[in-house]
Amino acid sequence: MFDHGDDIAEPPVRRSRIADLADQPASEAPSVPVTASVPIPAGTPAFDPMVVARREFAVLLGEFRRAAVLVPLDADGDLWSAEQNGVRWICAFSDEEALGRFAWARGEAGREWTYRTVLGARLLDVVVPLLPGPAGVALDAGGEDGGVLFPPVAGIVPDAVAVDLGGMR
Repeated sequence: MFDHGDDIAEPPVRRSRIADLADQPASEAPSVPVTASVPIPAGTPAFDPMVVARREFAVLLGEFRRAAVLVPLDADGDLWSAEQNGVRWICAFSDEEALGRFAWARGEAGREWTYRTVLGARLLDVVVPLLPGPAGVALDAGGEDGGVLFPPVAGIVPDAVAVDLGGMR
């Protein structure tokens, strides 16, 4: 159960210094030359594109874990995967259209594709550890945007099967 604070009568009003400046008459407002640089106070985190990218990927990973994806089956009835540079990639697709684009890109749009619907979390937490060697999931390979890779690293797959990045996280 979630408590969204419905029992609080009125949330406290927070005012920023910008709001304080907006309330001042124009004659009292401090003037700052357009060319002046405003110093960043010590301890203020600077904009870091890597932090933004990691947050965006974390959101994408969460959405993937909660989503049911389509995984084609090979001729033996196993989940279809491909190996590249020593990593086994389970190929998963967000919908039939994405799977169709992949089949078309492979020149196999005319054949029947059998697939299973699997929860993304189950692929990462259960199926990946069953595969020999490092394994991850390739989502929507062959799509216009190139798809997304969920590599076999800690935080994505179980730590027991994650590839060691040498302390880089």
